[in-house]
Amino acid sequence: MRYFYDTIVLMKKTFWFWLCFVFAVILAVYFSVRIIMTTMGHGANATIRSVSLSADYNNKNLGAIASNIGVAPGTKTYSANLDEIQAHVMQSPSVRAAAVRRLPNGNLAVRVKLHRAVALWTDGTNYFPVSANGTVINTPTADRPGGTVVFRGTLPDDISEIARLAQGFANQLGYLEWIENRRWNIHTNENITIMLPEDNPGGAISTLVTLDKNHGIMSKNIQILDMRDTARILVK
Repeated sequence: MRYFYDTIVLMKKTFWFWLCFVFAVILAVYFSVRIIMTTMGHGANATIRSVSLSADYNNKNLGAIASNIGVAPGTKTYSANLDEIQAHVMQSPSVRAAAVRRLPNGNLAVRVKLHRAVALWTDGTNYFPVSANGTVINTPTADRPGGTVVFRGTLPDDISEIARLAQGFANQLGYLEWIENRRWNIHTNENITIMLPEDNPGGAISTLVTLDKNHGIMSKNIQILDMRDTARILVK
C-alpha cells in the first residue's frame, strides 16, 4: 500500500514538472517569435505608433520639446536610436535632463526634467528666462512681464535667494548685476545704483525696503546709494 501511495505522489510530481516545462517552452517560443518578428519589422509591436512625453512638473508647454524628438509614427521600433533621440531632446533650451525608453508595446516614452525659471536675464534688448542655477534659457521675449526680477551680465551659480529677496520691489527694479564675482548692485527704474554689501545682502535689502516705505528713497533724485558699509549708508 505504501509503495502504491509513493508511486501516485511521484506521478503527480512528474506530471506537474512536465506541465510546467511544456508551459515554459510555449512561452519561450511565443516571446522569441514576437522578438524576432518585431526585430524584422513584422507584427503590431514592430513600429512606433506613439511617443509619450512627460515632465517633472505640470503647466509647461512641451510642444517645442516634442518637435525635437524627431520620431515619426510608423518608424521601425528597433531602428530608433534612443541615444540620438535623447540628444535631440537635450537640444531644447528648457531641458536640463532627459531619459528615453522603449516600451514593451513598441512605443517610446520620453521623460524630461526642466529648468525652473526664477527670474529673467536681459542682454539689454530681449528678456530670457533664467533658472535658479544661473542657466539662461534661450527662449527670449521682447517684453518684460510686470513684477518680474531681471538680471544682467555674468551670474553666479545660485541666484535663487537674491531673486526671492528682490521680488519685494520688482516693480521698481531695473535689473540686478553681479559685481566682481562677490556682490550685487541694484539698478532701479529711476536710474539709481544701489550697492549692496558682500556679506548679508538680505539685511541690506530689508533696510532698503524699510527706507523706501518710510521715505520713498528709491524715488529720490539721487544717483548712488552705497550700502556696502553696514554702519552707514552713503548717498550721492
